[in-house]
Amino acid sequence: MSRQQLQWMHKELESLRERQQFRSITDSEPQPDGWVIRSGQRMLNLASNQYLGMDWAWAAPGLETASAGMGAGASRLVTGNHPLCTRLEQEFARFKGTESCLLLSSGYMANIGVIPALVGRSDCIFSDRLNHASIMDGIVLSRAECRRYPHRDLDRLEAQLKKTSAGARKLIVTDSIFSMDGSIAPLRELVELKDRYGAMLMVDEAHSGGLYSEEGQGLIHSLGLTDRVEIQMGTFSKAYGAYGAYIAGDALLKEYLTNKVRSLIFTTALPPAVISAVYRSWQSVKGHHLRRAELQRKAALFRQRLQEAGFDTGESECHIVPLVLGSNEKALKVSEKLQQEGIAAVAIRPPTVPEGKARIRFSLMATHSDEDLQWAIERIIRIGREEG
Repeated sequence: MSRQQLQWMHKELESLRERQQFRSITDSEPQPDGWVIRSGQRMLNLASNQYLGMDWAWAAPGLETASAGMGAGASRLVTGNHPLCTRLEQEFARFKGTESCLLLSSGYMANIGVIPALVGRSDCIFSDRLNHASIMDGIVLSRAECRRYPHRDLDRLEAQLKKTSAGARKLIVTDSIFSMDGSIAPLRELVELKDRYGAMLMVDEAHSGGLYSEEGQGLIHSLGLTDRVEIQMGTFSKAYGAYGAYIAGDALLKEYLTNKVRSLIFTTALPPAVISAVYRSWQSVKGHHLRRAELQRKAALFRQRLQEAGFDTGESECHIVPLVLGSNEKALKVSEKLQQEGIAAVAIRPPTVPEGKARIRFSLMATHSDEDLQWAIERIIRIGREEG
């Protein structure tokens, strides 16, 4: 096979290496109690998004999700909509306190499909600068005017809203919890602003679903804002330990999105086995009050210890705790040394985070023992100081 037409890729990859932004894939095999095997080495997993450890909590022997079917065979709008999908949507909507729920393949597919369905060329989107890449990609696909406001800067957002023409549709989009910083969006204030200026509000609850409110309904629910947020997006791949995503809101919203979201219409539906796994995991998560409390307790202690040692943990307020180091080189060195010590913690570099803000992103799990976390903290502090 001729590869002449691909030679330009060498220069692109070399440029990434020179900027210390080259990435590769490493095998990872999850283990119980917050551990992982990476490249044959057993490590404490401080890089997973399965915050409640649900991949092990519900996947017990005898749970035969495969019996539901391994392939949907078609789009949901053709013959791929298994009754399990409809059941999950109906029951999850009641759980969220909304009229309806629409199941999609992933959080990324939800954001790149839903945002272009809501706004177009003559409309305007207002996006927090630290929103997830999938939100930004959805904005690009929409072709709407995008006004990015500094992180959680409500004054700047209001100034931008004031300047928008009256005829344009306005959509404010934000993460509820920002995945690389652990900071929390000012949802109450955002609701007030969107009402004042006639905008829609879309909130991505990928990193708060399963973790807040009585049964894990999410941050929006815990703040009593369910009826005031038009578009609620969330995933089943993080705290729920499974796969897939949803949009929760009014019945009118679901009917509209079913007819407009290209990433729903033109893709094969989730396998019934996956939907079955999501359902079982969700049922389990609802009762894990202790795990939710333990996660926040452990995260607060972890963050406090790093701060007391003089490290920059940014604006973290939750189970995601960044160790901001600055340069790509320093972040890579710290990550490598941590892995040598038996700690899985990945260097996060631009473009995922802003230039000069490279970091180690620590994500806590409820199943981490206090002893394991203490063991890790001692090594993180020592290595951080050695490379500081």
